[in-house]
Amino acid sequence: MKSSLKKVWITLWRPAAKISLGVLTLGGFVAGVIFWGGFNTALEMTNTEKFCISCHSMRDTVYPELKGTIHWENNAGIRATCPDCHVPHNWSDKIARKMQASKEVFGSIVGTIDTPEKFEAKRLELAQHEWKRFAANKSLECKSCHSYDSMKWDEMSPRAQAQMKQAAVKDQSCIDCHKGIAHHLPANMASSGGIVSELVAASQSTDYSKGDTYYSVQFLPLYEDEAKTKDGGSLEPASAVKVVGIKDDMLQIELNGWRKVKGFGRVINQDFGMNIPSAALSKNAAQSADIVKGFEQKEDDVTGLKWQQVTATLWVEKKNFVSDISTVWTAAKSAYNTNCSVCHTQPAENHFDANTWPGMFNGMLAFVNFDTDSEAIVLKYLQNHSSDFSKAEH
Repeated sequence: MKSSLKKVWITLWRPAAKISLGVLTLGGFVAGVIFWGGFNTALEMTNTEKFCISCHSMRDTVYPELKGTIHWENNAGIRATCPDCHVPHNWSDKIARKMQASKEVFGSIVGTIDTPEKFEAKRLELAQHEWKRFAANKSLECKSCHSYDSMKWDEMSPRAQAQMKQAAVKDQSCIDCHKGIAHHLPANMASSGGIVSELVAASQSTDYSKGDTYYSVQFLPLYEDEAKTKDGGSLEPASAVKVVGIKDDMLQIELNGWRKVKGFGRVINQDFGMNIPSAALSKNAAQSADIVKGFEQKEDDVTGLKWQQVTATLWVEKKNFVSDISTVWTAAKSAYNTNCSVCHTQPAENHFDANTWPGMFNGMLAFVNFDTDSEAIVLKYLQNHSSDFSKAEH
């Protein structure tokens, strides 16, 4: 043993030209430590909020947005800064992310997004890059603070509890549902701006005939008389009406549906037991026997509420109707797929029943830029293609 150790010692300290192998090894080790220390220090300097906002394209855009959110200021006094969310915490992924970021440095140098206007034009593209990265690692940065295992389910609202438990089972990426939680959503996420305008344009070619059925393409005011002197309420988008009279630029329409007996019965729904509104009548119109004719009554087994089948006859302006409901559904389907798939894989239309969809849909509205008409159209599309109407398995 002593002989072997002696040979190793002699080998290490045998002169190699002018410097011994041992000195070279020790020197290389020390140099490596110095290099690594310097490299890691420089790396950590680029991994700070100060470094991130040294570029004015970040400092003047997304940074102020972050400061207005719960991630910046909250009761717990915990703050998530830029690198907490945008830089992976494990070393190998961090290095890979830094290499990717070299493109961002180049973009800053050449002025790709050096003005607010340029940044907004690129916001969706930039956001999609990050969303894709979060989807790939299942929002690993988020989960360094937020853990499914640590969540108190009983303290959540019933809707949040149902959604979060489903997400936990799949270990779902947080960003699937929580886009816009730290920064503004891109304005051009929404294609809905063209939905109503396209439907209104399509309605310009509609020919009206007495006895035919037509479908509204946006919220429309209803009147008790053709002179429009008495408010009759509001007709919901995608509602079916039968034309029973035509006078100049006014249509006398017949609206069939069901209303709840309790209260004034102002809301006429599309079908029994389903909260799919066709119109909201004024109080006077709802109580007028000349306007609303009541027929059979039935009790809903689920809620215990009594519903009454009714027909309401009112007046509306001769515009903003189409003769084929598929025109409306095609536009709504496109808007639903485009807007909701930007955030996550949206549920199939028949995944929920007609009365469940409103609650689920309202939870999505914070993450899309729908106008009021488009909201109603897309929701009614979902309800009319829900499990109550679809025979396909969900």
